Amino acid sequence: MPASKKTDQVSSLIHGVKPFKVKKGEEYMNARMREHFREILTAWRQELLDEVARTVHSMQDETENHPDPNDRASQETDISLELRNRDRERKLIKKIDESIDTIETGDYGYCESCGVEIGIQRLEARPTANMCIDCKTLAEIREKQLA
Repeated sequence: MPASKKTDQVSSLIHGVKPFKVKKGEEYMNARMREHFREILTAWRQELLDEVARTVHSMQDETENHPDPNDRASQETDISLELRNRDRERKLIKKIDESIDTIETGDYGYCESCGVEIGIQRLEARPTANMCIDCKTLAEIREKQLA
């Protein structure tokens, strides 16, 4: 297989999972679809947890006491950025866990605001989406008006 075709296949994976192929007449959010998204969310969660573990190990390895104040400041800045990223990832893991819970309850894939189908493509682009694009757009407009 040519390298470019192989690269295209790898880049089209969603956290290591192939995109969902809807079969003609297939019911929305059936067991096969729910399992597909559970697999994506679980793989994404594991990627984030692996990254957290790598960060902990690298921070333990890199804690040196640099005599040069500039080196020390640079190290503290790097650690601060890393910790901020891990905090964002911790919040994302919480959203992923909530999404997995909605799969279990049967509510996954439906807008929490209006109840309409969110859609396969939107969920593959953003597996933690809990609103349809219309409701999310309106919520963002309201948020900007209040800011």
